[in-house]
Amino acid sequence: MKAKAKLTPAFDPKVFLAKTNGGRTTTDYDENGVIFAQGDPADAVFYIQKGRVKLTVVSQQGKEAVVAILKEGDFFGEGCLAGQPLRMASAVALSECSIMKLGKAAVVGLLHQEPSFSELFVAHLLSRNIKIEEDLVDQLFNSSEKRLARVLLLLANFGKEAQTEPVVPKISQETLAGIVGTTRSRVSFFMNRFRKLGFIEYNGGLKIHSSLLNVVLHD
Repeated sequence: MKAKAKLTPAFDPKVFLAKTNGGRTTTDYDENGVIFAQGDPADAVFYIQKGRVKLTVVSQQGKEAVVAILKEGDFFGEGCLAGQPLRMASAVALSECSIMKLGKAAVVGLLHQEPSFSELFVAHLLSRNIKIEEDLVDQLFNSSEKRLARVLLLLANFGKEAQTEPVVPKISQETLAGIVGTTRSRVSFFMNRFRKLGFIEYNGGLKIHSSLLNVVLHD
């Protein structure tokens, strides 16, 4: 009889990071809690154990834009690893969050010493880079209605097998407007339209139907 090959357990960053010695703290944040602010010293990387986080940038004229919505399992604040001295954005909890803070030196050490962590982190950076490129194309070529539909589908993890979340956690229309790059009144108009067309519904939360994809694909 052939011996059964031993299955290598999947790398679990949450378990791995919880065992990391030194340079690590975990903090719980309430909704709207500020994790760091634009202009703060950049000296650590953060990992979302639970909840969602938004990254926002404020211009010199005081205009705010939402540049990313992050979820459980995402890293953020990694700019410090590339020599970024100050935070280019603010990080705010969109819901109750549990955030692990990893000192810059600790992360650099893990990247050099732990291949599984390095592979995970590089995959994260590549995924974020692809997402940024897609967002740029979206802003340049698509209408605000299509951009809103795409944001809602992304929040519901549409297209990611076994990760779809048809009911999106509470998110304000002001935040959606900041992500899409339009006004709250326009977001309200499109949300009402999506609801009347049966693409979304409000029932204990915002429920996203796959039919909303029609808005993104329609020319």
